[in-house]
Amino acid sequence: MPFSFLGKTLSGNFTVPSGIVTTAPSIIQRVIRDIPEIGVLTTKSIGLEPRLGNREPVYSQFAPGCFVNAVGLTNPGAEASLKSLGQLYVPEDRFLLVSIFGGSVDEFVAVAKILEPVADGFELNLSCPHASGYGMAMGQDPKIVYEIVAAVKHAVAKPVIPKLTPNVANIADIGQAALDAGADGLCAINTVGPGYTEAHGAPVLSNGVGGMSGKGVLPTALKCIRELRAITDKPIIGCGGLSSAADVKAANHAGASIVGIGSALSGMDTEDLQHYFTTLNHDLHNQGNQAESQIRYDLTMDYQAVTVATNDAVCDDITVVTFHEKINIQAGEYVFIWIPGVGEKPFSCLTDSPLRLAVINVGAFTEACYQLEPGATVYWRGPYGTPVMPPEDADIVCVAGGTGLAAVYQIARDFGTNEQPAHIFAGARTANRLYFVEECKDIAQVTTATDDGSSGYQGRVTDALATYLSELSSEARKKLWFYNCGPAPMIHAAEAVQREFCEQKQIFSAIDYTTKCGVGICGACASPDGRRICIDGPFISQESPIIEASS
Repeated sequence: MPFSFLGKTLSGNFTVPSGIVTTAPSIIQRVIRDIPEIGVLTTKSIGLEPRLGNREPVYSQFAPGCFVNAVGLTNPGAEASLKSLGQLYVPEDRFLLVSIFGGSVDEFVAVAKILEPVADGFELNLSCPHASGYGMAMGQDPKIVYEIVAAVKHAVAKPVIPKLTPNVANIADIGQAALDAGADGLCAINTVGPGYTEAHGAPVLSNGVGGMSGKGVLPTALKCIRELRAITDKPIIGCGGLSSAADVKAANHAGASIVGIGSALSGMDTEDLQHYFTTLNHDLHNQGNQAESQIRYDLTMDYQAVTVATNDAVCDDITVVTFHEKINIQAGEYVFIWIPGVGEKPFSCLTDSPLRLAVINVGAFTEACYQLEPGATVYWRGPYGTPVMPPEDADIVCVAGGTGLAAVYQIARDFGTNEQPAHIFAGARTANRLYFVEECKDIAQVTTATDDGSSGYQGRVTDALATYLSELSSEARKKLWFYNCGPAPMIHAAEAVQREFCEQKQIFSAIDYTTKCGVGICGACASPDGRRICIDGPFISQESPIIEASS
């Protein structure tokens, strides 16, 4: 059913709130293609200059369906966003709502002017509760809200919708100030708080506190929407704790024109998202309640302690950390390792019994891992990702570079057989950077390659792979199933070799995209085809990039 919104007739009356899922252009384009129920595409909040945001952890669960986040307004800056958003194809039945923030009135105006060519309208983030000097700090003062809205309205010709904070005594006063300044609509609410979570006596979020979202804030959201509807007949985007058809109806009854679904999407992969919105739309038109059953209330983000048994350096920047404990993890999945006060990062598990990690020293967190001593306690959460599922008669070929062996060892172990063992191709720059080779030989055929010729095949591991494939019959190649993990150049080279001899459907790769939350919410790990590696991968088949040139 089409919906009218600020001059456009939309394919659906849903949006995903700023900072959740639709945070990268490739994800937005995939949503445009596959989920017509989402008529308003809301970007992540964009500032004038690039901002790294907070280090991980950035997302924490304190009860089923209830979360605290402090991503920290991560964004590439206005100029870079103009270029990337300009690649989107936005059809007439979609509305691209570009969320912006600033530390001053002038910054808001500058960002809006830069992004006006790609925006159907602007959401003004006046409500972020965890980034010092931004968002809520401004949005609690009616005078400042008036100044910002009025200035942006004067500077651009596109509709302007302030996103309001619930953390005020009377949200109607803030809303009225925005309306008096010329706002074309309102959005409520942003996250509540800030709030605090802890695990094992330490704060979980690296920021210490964050905005609370999810099911627990629904009553606050409905109250705020209702209070704003009492003062205006302009469009209201209602969000905060919504997940079911009953919630959506309650938001509509309170006065929401467009309904935002956010934290409820935690743990949903790309296929799940499509199914969820289709089901939710069906529920609304057929008095059903099936979408609620798809919410991942079983999602766990709890941390479990593990104790270091050994930390064996392979070379000056690679080490293998073995823990006393074992974990239950399927081939292809991964975990997050958390060191309180330092942060957390995702790791494939070299082995599961005992838990063993391969760590390459590339920054502060991995340096801390490199320095762990026997007896030290760290924490893990998970597992996350999608387990690999090769056909029963597949011949497994794993190609690994750097610490990528950790992601493929269990695949080779679990899906190879005595009659048809997997084949592992392990590459490194030099012999001293190869590790776990003898253990691999116990469960698979192994070919090593070094760039300098100091061990195994003299040359690139992909050259060794090409030689191997060229000697197989066409019938044997049809049964191969490839799993690649390592640096992006190596993976692209491996895929090129594999496509020369086999079909694309036989090839799965895990490239090291930035992964922050692990549950598909922050979108930091967006692939060129719009899938989120943390939840759809880490091993994915390659698709064509989904961004199309705008006409």
